[in-house]
Amino acid sequence: MLTDVIEFRIDRRSGVSTYMQIVQQVKQAMRLGLLNPGDRLPTAREVVEATAVNPNTVLKSYRELEREGLVEGRRGLGTFVTKALSSDATAGDDAPLRRELAGWMGRAREDGLVVEDVDALYFAVRDEHYPTEERS
Repeated sequence: MLTDVIEFRIDRRSGVSTYMQIVQQVKQAMRLGLLNPGDRLPTAREVVEATAVNPNTVLKSYRELEREGLVEGRRGLGTFVTKALSSDATAGDDAPLRRELAGWMGRAREDGLVVEDVDALYFAVRDEHYPTEERS
């Protein structure tokens, strides 16, 4: 059971729809190498029990992931990851870019930056390197 691998965190004040938060969190887990082809997503019932989200919302999220070709529903078995989104540069705690970013975050915190400062800095630099038209 993969509820240990991916634990959905729903922020009802974020302005992002609940179903889209689930979609984004699955994709993030895939990019980080936490979910790989063949892994089963938590059942709708497991997600509902953990988050108090409507079952139809969970199913809508899984249908969206299926539409994007990232997962596949298997009747009576569950929903399984069919595609990898991770790369050697981002997957795992020992990935080089992750280690560099963790070091940078540690220095930022030591220098007194709060999470809002880090977010503002991150988005400013990200937007310089990834203009809007390049992002998906």
